[in-house]
Amino acid sequence: MNKQIILLIGGPSSGKSTLIEQLKQTGYVCYPEISRQVIIEAQQQGIDQLFLEQPLLFSELLLKSRIKQYNLAQGENANLIFIDRGIPDVIAYMDYIGNPVPAFFDDACKTHIYSKIFILPIWKKIYVSDSERYESYEQAILIQKHLIKTYKKYGYELIDVPKDTVENRLQFIIENLNF
Repeated sequence: MNKQIILLIGGPSSGKSTLIEQLKQTGYVCYPEISRQVIIEAQQQGIDQLFLEQPLLFSELLLKSRIKQYNLAQGENANLIFIDRGIPDVIAYMDYIGNPVPAFFDDACKTHIYSKIFILPIWKKIYVSDSERYESYEQAILIQKHLIKTYKKYGYELIDVPKDTVENRLQFIIENLNF
């Protein structure tokens, strides 16, 4: 089997990080969501919400980190790697706030290709906001729409993960890998 880089995407609080952690515990190579780290580093420098205060800088830092993650995944010994969010997410969020997208963001999406995309639905039952997740539930729904639009723009087929237990969601993903 060739190297397969699988993305889990979805709006805020759809269960991606929990599912990535479960996949990791099951023995898969997984890369966590990295935007929280970018946010925490900015907060340590006194910038409360870098995405809201300097969206282009935030997006550039995030793009750089996601490209690094992609390249690290390519170098893994494993043939199957799961990543929490991908490069097109950066464009989706920029579109969500109405910011223009620099051409090099588009180029990055075209040159870093993922094998499969699983999308988790917004789920009010598990929705939580915190110091790094500031979006309201209504904003999360809008972000989800931008994610779908952006990934489809880059030609990806999105596989809808049902609302279910973490174990059943994991099983659904494994059953739908079929390469």
